[in-house]
Amino acid sequence: MAIITVENLVKKFDNLTAVNNISFEVEEGTIFGFLGPNGAGKTTTINILCTLLSPTSGRTFIAGHDCMKEPAEVRKSIGIVFQDTTLDKDLTAYENLIFHAYLYNVPKNERQERVYDVLRFVDLFDRKNDLVKKFSGGMKRRLEVARGLIHRPSVLFLDEPTLGLDPQSRANLWEFIKELPEKHHVTIFMTTHYMEEAEVCDRIAIIDNGKIIAMGSPAELKMTVGGDIVYIRTTDNVKTQEEIKRLFGFDVSEKGEELYMTCLMGDTCIPEMIRTIGEGVLSVRLQRPTLNDVFLKLTGKAIREEEASEGDNVKEHVRAYRRRQ
Repeated sequence: MAIITVENLVKKFDNLTAVNNISFEVEEGTIFGFLGPNGAGKTTTINILCTLLSPTSGRTFIAGHDCMKEPAEVRKSIGIVFQDTTLDKDLTAYENLIFHAYLYNVPKNERQERVYDVLRFVDLFDRKNDLVKKFSGGMKRRLEVARGLIHRPSVLFLDEPTLGLDPQSRANLWEFIKELPEKHHVTIFMTTHYMEEAEVCDRIAIIDNGKIIAMGSPAELKMTVGGDIVYIRTTDNVKTQEEIKRLFGFDVSEKGEELYMTCLMGDTCIPEMIRTIGEGVLSVRLQRPTLNDVFLKLTGKAIREEEASEGDNVKEHVRAYRRRQ
């Protein structure tokens, strides 16, 4: 059952098309990812789904509610963790959460219990009375996730949730996020440009220049690359390259001192190559396809080649749009 439905969504800012006629659905109880570089249209789409922006055309629904016609009902159904922290640093962790519970009309007799529950879930219960200004970046992010769960939303939006965190803090945060669908019965809609984070998603939409260019599970998307990449270094790369082409039919290229080729099942290809080449083999290594390989194949560029100028351009158009409202 789809809990999020997007139909032919378009968003333009003057002469800039930030979102270009995209459609997709997100199944209830899953982790759905928007994968793309800065300026691809990820945050704009989330802002529309969260009723912070109006679309130029198209329709969006969350938990059966029309985002344009029923914004109040949509907001009750969602939680949000923005790119930039929005916690009050001069309040304690407990005070931040209790205030949020009050804003979302959580029944008074349930507020403290709910706050304690989410603090335990994100492993911050022992720090509940500490000022947020004393928290590390990772602790603040976990507290924001806790805040987004207070009113028990159907969907939790995570917009670049680990941006700016160190690797250990990122890993710890994802341990909590992966448990959310089962433990808190919430659907996750996340955006990221970190490939390893997208691996946790049940389904991914790759978006670039405002368009969805591919969609599927991480495994399905990787299959589009064509297989594993095998790297081999020998005493005579020229001769070996000719032999591999002749015997296996692979398109072999050379990079540095290594030959490399794409093989559907690398585990099977490598033993056959070693038997064929014999003692001339100096080293062999196998590289499984990654989501970065998928993005590179589809767009001709790596996702980490962030287009900051394009992202800044989108932000400026958003600011100009809001000033006119």
